[in-house]
Parts: sequence; structure tokens; C-alpha cells
Amino acid sequence: MIRFDALDALPVRGALPALDDALEGHGTAVLVAPPGTGKTTLVPLVLAGLVGGGARRRVVVAEPRRIAARAAARRMAWLLGERTGESVGYTVRGERVVGRHTRVEVVTTGVLVQRLQRDQELAGADVVVLDECHERHLDADTAAAFLWDVRQTLRPELRLVAASATTDAQGWAALLGGAPVVRARGAAHPVEVVWAPPARPVRPPHGMRVDPALLAHVASVVRRALAEREGDVLCFLPGVGEIARVAAQLGALDGVDVLQVHGRAPAAVQDAVLLPGERRRVVLATSVAESSLTVPGVRVVVDAGLAREPRVDHARGLSALATVRASQAAGRQRAGRAGREAPGTVYRCWAEAEDARLPRFPAPEIKVADLTAFALQVACWGDPDASGLALLDPPPSGAMAAAREVLEAVGAVDPAGRATERGAVLAGLGLHPRLGRALLDSVPLVGAERAAEVVALLSEEAPREYGDDLAGALRRARRGGDAYSSRWRSEVRRLRAAGSGLSGSPAAGSWQDLPEDRQVGVVAALAFPERVARADGGSYLMVSGTRAEAGEASALRGVPWIAVAVADRPVGKGHARVQLGAVVDEETARLAAGALHREQEEVRWDGGDVVARRVERLGAVELAVRALKDADPALVRAALLDGLRREGLGLLRWPAEAVVLRQRLAFLRLRLGQPWPDVSDEALHARVDEWLEPELSRARRRADLARIDAGEALTRLLPWATGEAGRLDELAPERMTVPSGSRVRIDYARPEQPVLAVKLQEMFGLQESPRVAGVPLLVHLLSPAGRPAAVTADLASFWRDGYQGVRAELRGRYPKHPWPEDPAAAEPTRHTNARLRR
Repeated sequence: MIRFDALDALPVRGALPALDDALEGHGTAVLVAPPGTGKTTLVPLVLAGLVGGGARRRVVVAEPRRIAARAAARRMAWLLGERTGESVGYTVRGERVVGRHTRVEVVTTGVLVQRLQRDQELAGADVVVLDECHERHLDADTAAAFLWDVRQTLRPELRLVAASATTDAQGWAALLGGAPVVRARGAAHPVEVVWAPPARPVRPPHGMRVDPALLAHVASVVRRALAEREGDVLCFLPGVGEIARVAAQLGALDGVDVLQVHGRAPAAVQDAVLLPGERRRVVLATSVAESSLTVPGVRVVVDAGLAREPRVDHARGLSALATVRASQAAGRQRAGRAGREAPGTVYRCWAEAEDARLPRFPAPEIKVADLTAFALQVACWGDPDASGLALLDPPPSGAMAAAREVLEAVGAVDPAGRATERGAVLAGLGLHPRLGRALLDSVPLVGAERAAEVVALLSEEAPREYGDDLAGALRRARRGGDAYSSRWRSEVRRLRAAGSGLSGSPAAGSWQDLPEDRQVGVVAALAFPERVARADGGSYLMVSGTRAEAGEASALRGVPWIAVAVADRPVGKGHARVQLGAVVDEETARLAAGALHREQEEVRWDGGDVVARRVERLGAVELAVRALKDADPALVRAALLDGLRREGLGLLRWPAEAVVLRQRLAFLRLRLGQPWPDVSDEALHARVDEWLEPELSRARRRADLARIDAGEALTRLLPWATGEAGRLDELAPERMTVPSGSRVRIDYARPEQPVLAVKLQEMFGLQESPRVAGVPLLVHLLSPAGRPAAVTADLASFWRDGYQGVRAELRGRYPKHPWPEDPAAAEPTRHTNARLRR
């Protein structure tokens, strides 16, 4: 019997005429309805004609989570006075409860995407409701894009509704072709906000880590809420580990049951939460309880303000969940849980001033997550770069390129990004393409049973207490006794059937004879070939080039080879940390990462000399190395050039005359420009073919470079063709004859103004400073002992203004040398007074 009293009490009823008008006139609509209004339960029943007397239609409702899909179907069936599987059914991965007369089917968004790939017309469905679209899960965005494509090209009569309590309504309306926005009035139950920040600052979340001080504070706020308010308490925490820690801190509460609700919780616990309790309850939940679920009796929400979102580190090739601050939209959804049945209260464990700084909506998964599965889906849909799909946010090009590399490596797409036949098979398995590849390729090696067991274990994060050794975790799952192992066994059955159908009987051979631990490693390595890693200096070097470390007490520590299935990046650590892995051997590594196998000659500058070797490697991991005696001359030459760039041209032999020649050329280049050559390091490297050949081609090692006369080589750059080379000694002479007759070397070390260092007495009688190429030399006038007495670029001015001071200071110290009153008119000399008198 239909429960009309419960149906009539749902506030969304008032928006149904507008929703019907929108779908009749436009075919699409965006429904914005606050929590508790009946958006998830009444609307599908009315659209299907099961209540309200409307046209009979088949309605598909897509939910982002399995727990929400099952709960929504059960609630609708209860409202109709039926059991699930009659008028209302549901389908989630590994479980289908649908009958011949089912007219409302609740599915997860992942199931909907798979169904669309098999049947693009979605035959038999008249209306699709995308519920909780504000969460921006990748499957939901993909399903919306595919559905819009179907409506535009194949089935214009297909009706689409995007529904949520807190969504970007205008964005979705534009995506659905200018769909009308229908707003429902909320239940008239106010929710009081109590700001309850920690007394002392706590560390922000990093990776999966949450400051224990914050969790202790959340537990204290739960106790406060129990003391200050009536009704059950729903507390939001980011993950299973945090739920367990807060539950432990709460301990046994007098007269209160503490329930833990998350995606891994047993179905019996999930169902119990959705029924009224006999005693007061504290429900510790992840974001699965944000939407599509009414937890009866809840009058209080305690919100830790955190959420888990997927993140991918492309540089390390690692993807994982990360703890982040929950968005404002999530905060509103959570608070709404307190006001579904009566006035309520939300305790927010952060300061009111922080609230405005929170992001408005959750980060769309398409912006931050691993896009490998998405890239395969759109490739199978026929749009490899997703450019023709209606998406609220386009996929980042870098993430798509990384995803296509993975897909091409496992044979799922061709070089143009189009799905192969193998890719279509992988897409239909309902697994991440990595795990699909592992199932497909390991069945012939280790059998369908073992392959299914390991892939099922990898498809959902195992409890932390299962350990980091995948083989040990498999044995723990087999023993059973917890909710995870129950779900694991169900997934094993599904995958075993799929694997047996794909590949038949396993092939005979050495793989069948491997111990079970090694068979587990084969499957893991096939799933994560670039994370196969070899022990190297106390850590593991993955094929991808990323380093990882196993825990001190890990069974994986110290073994020669492992396959890393799950890793994270600890705070302040340079290496990844292995969270789950399997022991493998080199044969397995070669099998799994065969696409990355290379044998090549490597000739490079390393350790100050040319190193030539033949290297066999798997990606970054060197398998075998041997010296290479007859290296390719071109590779040797490139290595020598690299050495010259890295260590400088000082590797060549630079006798004094070579250094001087380079300085003279630098001076002429600065003063006169062309055709005099640029002899800076950069320019010489750029013109190495012109001045270092053929000596460089004959060189094989550092010692050969040291025998090349750089000065002789530099002469090849002189402007011989124009005839200017013959003027080198005229324009930039190496020595200059001074008034005394001495030939004094010019110092060109500072090309902007060369230096002539000469004894003062040898310059007597010279009226102007000497010049080269029109530039006055900077004259260092030396004392008889060869020490600088004065520096001038204007000799006439010095004789007039500066000489007398120098004369007064030095003639007493050097009385044997001439110190005339008028140096400009005196005879220059290299000798003392005694020599002059003779």
C-alpha cells in the first residue's frame, strides 16, 4: 500500500508542476531542492507515473555511490509499500535487484556509463535523473556528457534532469542546452550553526594525514553536542581511519550507540543507520552520508570540515586520495542533515572567519584525478580528446596525455588515441584500465581464480590492518570475517566469470609452477608495470624513475624486486612510501614492463670523462651494463661537447699565448665588432665545428681534449676571407714599444680597456697616452721596484697634475733613479742615474 501520508509531506511536491512543464517544453531541467525535500525519492516516482497519475515512463536515477543507490531504491520501494525489485530496483557493481515490472531503476553513475557504452540509445529509458550532480564525480560528468550527446544525435525524446541541493545551477542549465531551472522550497526546519574551532591551532591536512589534535577536538565536540542538544548526532569525518580513531576516543557512551558508516561498512550496518534506533545514536560517517540518505532521528551534525578527494602526482606517476578542506557546498549539504525531520543544530569545527575562504564547490574530479579510465571511455565513445563532449570543465591536456600514454602502453588505444578492440574489452570490465589489463593478461598465466582474487583486492583499498604485502592481504581476505572480505568475495566471483569468459583455460608453463606469492606479484606487476621496482641502495627504484621505500617492519623490505600497487608521499620525504606491494622477480618485471625494455649504446660525459657502455634497461632500472669499446664516433663527440659545456673550455690546453690571443680577439670584437669573432664560451660552443675540428673528431676521452692547443684552434676563427686577419698585430698588438725602447706586453684581460704596465721612467717624454684600435690604454706607471705608483688613461694630465705628488713620495725612496722636474720633456730611460752618467 502506497504511503501517501509520507509522500504528501515531502516539500518537493510543490515544484513538480514546474518540473513537468520544463520537461514537456524543453526536455531537460535542472532541479535545485534542499536536503530532505524528497528530490531523490518522490521525483522519480512521479516521473515514472507510479504516484500522481502521470504518464507511465521508465526512469533511471544515477547516484554517485553504491550506498546511496541502494538506500534510495529501498526508500522508494517502502513509500510504495513494496520490496525492492518490484516497481523500484537498483543496480550497483556486482549486485542487481531488478524485476520484470521495474519502472524506476537506481544505478551508480559508473554503471550508467557502462550501460551507455553497450547501448548508446539507452533503449527503454524515458527519463534519466542525475542526482547529486554537485559532487562533480568523474563518472557523473562523463554520464552527463554522453547522455547529452545521445539526446542531440540519437534520441531527442530522452528527458534529462540534473538534480542537487547545492549545485552550479546555471552551469548545468547551460550544459543541457539552456535547460529551465526549477527550484523547490525546503523543509521549514531551521538549523542553528554553532562555531566550535579548536582552542589551539592544528596542522593542516597533508596527503592522507589528519592532525590527531583535530580528531581529539572533534570527539570532544561530539560529547558537547550530546550534552547540549537532543536527538541523534551525525558526525562527518574524511575517512575510515579517522572514524575509527574518533570512535576509540569516544569509547563507551552511557545509553548511546556509536555507529561507523562508510563505503566499506557491512550492509547490515548501512541498513541499520537508515532505520530509527532504540537508543540515542552517534553516527560517525564519511561523505557518503552527505546526500541521498535520511538518517532518522538526527537533530545534530558535527562537521570536522574535511573531505577526501582524488589527486594525481604526474611527476611521480602516483595517484591517491588526499585530505582537503570541505567546500561550502559540502558544508551546506552536511548541515542540512540536521534539519530534515525537525529543527536542528550543526557544530562546525572551524572558525566562522574561515568559512568565507573555503572553496564554493568541491574540486571537479576531471581537474585533479587520474584520467586513464575517463580517456578510455571517451575513446570508446569515439571522441578521444573529449573535445566534442558537453563537459562543465574540459580535461587538462597534461593529464589526458599521461592517460593516453598508459592506454597505449596496455594496447587499449592506437597512436591516434582511438580505442582498439582490446580497449573496448577493457572498458566493458567495469575496472580501471590498469586492472582490466592485469585481469586480461594474467588469466593465461596464473588462471582466472588467482587473477580475479588479486584484481578484486586491488580494485578497492584494503583495510590498513591487512598490511602492505599484497600476498599477505590476499590470505587475510580469504579468511573472511569482515565487511571488506565479503565485498571482495563478491567481486572475485564477478571477475572470475569475466576472466574465464575472456581467456579460457590458463596456459601451462613456469608461471603455473610459481609459489602463490609470486603469482600475486605477476598480477600486480601487470597492473602497474611502471611501478615495478628493484632494490637500489636502501630504497627501490621504480621503472618510472620514482624512488620508494618499504616500512621498517615490512615483509617487502630488502627483497630484490617488488611491484608497487599503492604508494603515498610522506610529509618531508623525498621518496614515496610503499603502502601495498608484491614480491616479484626479474622475469616478471621483464614480462610486465616489456614495453619499456630497451637495449642501447650510452655514451655520455660522466664523472669528468667519457663513459661508453651498452645498457639493457627497463625504463629507469638498469638490468645489465658492459663497457663499449667501439662507440659510435658521433655519440663520443656529443659526449665530449657536453663535457666542454659542463666543465668549461678549460678542458683544452691553453698555453699563455693562447690565453692572450683569446683576450685580444675579445677586445677587437668589443671595439670593432664584425668581422672579428665572438670568443665567449657560448659563442665558441655554438661554432665548435669551425674552430675545434678536426681535433675534436679524433678525440675519444678527456686526455685527448687536454692535448688540443686552443690557441692554434682559435686562429681558424680569424677573418681570413676579408683580409682583416693580417691586421691583428696592428689593431691589437701583443706588445707595444714605449719611449725607452722597451717592448712591453699589453694586458687584454679587461677587453673594455687594456692595460699597459710599465716603469714610470720609461714613459718620460710621451705627451699622450698610447692607444690600440683607437682606445687609450690604461697605463699602470710602476715604481723602480715594479709596484704601481699611479694609474692613468690620460698621460698628459698625469704629467701636469699627478706626477709631482708621486715624485715627492718616491724620489727619496729611490734616489738612484731619475726624477726630473718636467717629465714630459725628459729623456725616457730603463736605467739608474749611475748608468745614465756613464
